[in-house]
Amino acid sequence: MTAPDDDPAAPLRPAELTAQLRRAGCVYAEDEARLLRTEAPDDDVLRDWVRRRVAGEPLETIVGWAEFHGHRVVVEPGVFVPRRRTEALVDVARGLVGPGAVVVDLCCGSGAIGLALTDVATVHAADVDPVAVACARRNLPPDRVFEGDLFEPLPAELRGRVDVVCANTPYVPSAAVASMPREARDSEPRGTLDGGPDGLDVQRRVAVEVVRWLTPTGSLLVETSAAQADAAAAIMRASGLRSRIHHDDERDATVVIGSAQG
Repeated sequence: MTAPDDDPAAPLRPAELTAQLRRAGCVYAEDEARLLRTEAPDDDVLRDWVRRRVAGEPLETIVGWAEFHGHRVVVEPGVFVPRRRTEALVDVARGLVGPGAVVVDLCCGSGAIGLALTDVATVHAADVDPVAVACARRNLPPDRVFEGDLFEPLPAELRGRVDVVCANTPYVPSAAVASMPREARDSEPRGTLDGGPDGLDVQRRVAVEVVRWLTPTGSLLVETSAAQADAAAAIMRASGLRSRIHHDDERDATVVIGSAQG
C-alpha cells in the first residue's frame, strides 16, 4: 500500500477517499470509504483512519469492530480479526446444541464465535494471549473468559460437561504465512496464524485434551482448509472421536467435526 498524497488541510471528499483506498490496493474501496466516513466522528479522525488503512492496518481494528454472524464484535489492535468464513463453524455449532448447552470457545481471540452462540448456550472462552482475553471480555461475560494455554485455565468443574468445543486454532502452515495478505501477516499476532509445519500442531493438542472435557455426546469443531480436512479428521479419529467434514462452498469454509463415542 502507498501513502496518501492529498493536501492534509483539505476536507476529504468521498470520491478522493475512495480513490486513495483503491490506489492503496483495497479491493472494496468504495464500501470501505463509506464505512470510514460513517464511523469517523470528525474529519481529523477520518484522515488518521485513512492513513492507517493505507498503511495496511485492518479496517476492523481501525473502526473498532467487525460484523460477524449478525453481531458487531469489538476488535482491538493486536487481536485476530474474525473472518466471515468462520460463520460456517458457528452454524454447525448451533445445530448441535440444545437447551442448557455448554460451549467452550477455545483460542477465542476477540470471542466472536462465543458471542454468536450466547443466545443458545452458556459460553466459556479461553486464549493464551492477554490482549485477546481483554478484548474477548468486552464481547462476552468477563468472568467466563480465561487466560491460559488451551484448556488449562478453564474451571475444573467443566470437565465432562462441555457439549461443544469450538476451536478456531491457527492452521496456516509456517511456510505459507509469508504469502498471506499483508494486513493479516503484519497486524495480527503470528501465533494466531502459524499452525506449525503442516498447520495442524495446535489441533493435535486440542484433540488429545478435548476428550476429558466433552460430554459423552459432545463434539469438537475446528476450522481448517479443504486441503487439510482429511488430515484433521484423522487426528480426531486418533483421539477416539468419530469425524466428519463439512464444506460451506458459499463461504469457502471447511469445518471438521469430531464427536464423542457415547
